[in-house]
Amino acid sequence: MPLPFAFVLRARGSGFGSAGGNRAAQAFSLSAGFPARVRGIVVFLCMSKATSRRLGFEVDKMSNSIEEIRTGNVCATRLVRLYPSDAEMLSSLEWQFDWSIELRNPDHEVYALTTTENPGVFQGLISISDMDDHVFMDLLESAPFNIGRDKEHMGVASNLVAFACYRAFKIGYDGVVAFEAKTKLIGHYETTLGAKLIAGNRMFINTPAAHTLVNSYLKNFDEDQLQETG
Repeated sequence: MPLPFAFVLRARGSGFGSAGGNRAAQAFSLSAGFPARVRGIVVFLCMSKATSRRLGFEVDKMSNSIEEIRTGNVCATRLVRLYPSDAEMLSSLEWQFDWSIELRNPDHEVYALTTTENPGVFQGLISISDMDDHVFMDLLESAPFNIGRDKEHMGVASNLVAFACYRAFKIGYDGVVAFEAKTKLIGHYETTLGAKLIAGNRMFINTPAAHTLVNSYLKNFDEDQLQETG
């Protein structure tokens, strides 16, 4: 199967100063342990988004959508693109992160996960970037009412990750998604998402794993379900 990446080394947002050069050297050294046909991918995924935030979301259940814990009902979902003008819509909940920063970043795309029954209630948020050869997950957060022992829904985080893979397929990147993981959750993401560790805390979801996620969560998903608010 042809590889989706142009083997061009670049560090978006980090440059090739002393820190960027050291990271490049580490990436090239690491890639030597991989087959020749994937070395370019390893180097590129190591270099992109060098200063990114480590993600710490929990994948609580793998299902075909999100599930209401109280009733066991499976809820049909939609993804809505958000813009800076939508920041006020997020103020009704105490999000852990300041999503207005993500909304104002012109290089990031922010999407909200909603149910078709309650489209005005955001179940979770994700921020992604188009890295020219893959999609990068900058931030992901379940709504406060979907976190902890008394949460209302399961499957929110994995649904959002599946959407990131879907976007990577639609853009033409064979579903490949990269992100930075908190150390204690690396094994969790390997087990639940099929993600692979490249170096340090950098992980990626390859094409087969992305296929599995998209087919599990977005079986009936099509472009008409990708709505924009403005």
